[in-house]
Amino acid sequence: MMKDMITDEQVEEIIFVTKNIYDFDFDGYSRASLKRRLNRIMLLKRLDFFDLKSTLTNNEDFFHYFINEITVNVTEMFRDPKFFKSLKENVLPYLSSFPHIKVWNAGCSTGEELYSFAILFEEQGLYNRSFFYGTDVNHKVLETAKEGIYDLQKMKHYSENYLALGGGKSLANHYVAQYDAASISRHLKKNVLFSMHNLVSDGPFNEFQVISCRNVLIYFNPELQKNVINLFYESLANFGFLCLGGKETIRDPLLAKKFKAVDKKNNIYQKIN
Repeated sequence: MMKDMITDEQVEEIIFVTKNIYDFDFDGYSRASLKRRLNRIMLLKRLDFFDLKSTLTNNEDFFHYFINEITVNVTEMFRDPKFFKSLKENVLPYLSSFPHIKVWNAGCSTGEELYSFAILFEEQGLYNRSFFYGTDVNHKVLETAKEGIYDLQKMKHYSENYLALGGGKSLANHYVAQYDAASISRHLKKNVLFSMHNLVSDGPFNEFQVISCRNVLIYFNPELQKNVINLFYESLANFGFLCLGGKETIRDPLLAKKFKAVDKKNNIYQKIN
C-alpha cells in the first residue's frame, strides 16, 4: 500500500493558504477526501509538498487547476434511475398545478443531472413553466454544462438509465448527434442558467420548489453538512422538495424535524415547517 505523500498537518497548511490568499475555504471538507485529492495532484504534477504550497501561493492559474482537481466531478444523465422514477411519481404530480416552478441543481458539475431534470419536466408537460439553475464552484465544469455537448458513446449508458426509470420516449429525441458528440436540444437550454455558487460561503439566491444536491455532501464534514442543509431549507419555498444522494441524509435532529421523508430510500424530502 502506497504511503501517504502528504501529512495531516500539511493538509491544514494547504487549507490555510487557500483561505488566506484566495478566500476559498476548504475547512469544512472531509480531510480524508482532501488528502486523497492532494496526493493525486502531487503525483500528476510530480510535486513535493514544498513545491505544491509554493506554486499554490504564487500562481493563480495553478489555483484554478487546483480547484478543478479538488472538487469531485462525477455525474451522468439519470444517475440512479430509481431516484428519477420516484421524482417522476412523487414530486412532479404535486408540482403540476404550480404556475411557476424553480429548480436548483447545486453542485451541478458538467450539467448532466440538470438536463435530466429538464427532460423529465418536459415529458410531464412542466418544462415551459419551469426554470432550472445549475451551480458549482468549478468554472471549468460550468463551461461544459453551458455547452451541453457530451460524448456520444456515453449516451448509450445514459439511455439505459432513462429506460430503467420508464422514460416515455427515446433519449435520442432530446439531443442532436454530430459525429462523436451529442448536443442537448436547443429548446431544453432556453429555461436553464448555469452560474458560480459556493455552498460553503454563499447564501440563498432565490426561492425554489425543488433543490437537488446529490453526492456532494459526502465530501463535507458533519458541521458543514448541517450548514448546507440549512441553506437549502432557507432556499426552499414552503412544501418544496429537497433531493439528496444515496449515501446522504439530514443528520441534524432539529433540521430533520423541518422536513418529512417523501421517499426515504431515494432521499427525497419535503419542507414542512
